[in-house]
Amino acid sequence: MIKHVVFFRLADEAEGKTKLENAHLIQQGLMSLLDKVPVLRSERVGINIPNAKKTDYDLCLECEFDTWEDVDTYQNHPEHLKVAAYITKCRTARAAVDYEF
Repeated sequence: MIKHVVFFRLADEAEGKTKLENAHLIQQGLMSLLDKVPVLRSERVGINIPNAKKTDYDLCLECEFDTWEDVDTYQNHPEHLKVAAYITKCRTARAAVDYEF
């Protein structure tokens, strides 16, 4: 199994919305991929607490896949690309770790 973990730091305001509004939109968009991307085995999306340190990330994505090929399929899936395009407009930083377990 492969675990794909991504952290996002979001702009205070982007696309005419607050950081929290965008965090919820991104969370909904990412969670909708469970029904749209068959290779996605499980997914969790968490929004950090409102009073977190300014140096912390705002959103965490955890996904599980069967194979590295499935990760590639997910990352290139049209529905994922739509969500990723919106995230790119809202994020100021991204960190990721992919590992096998």
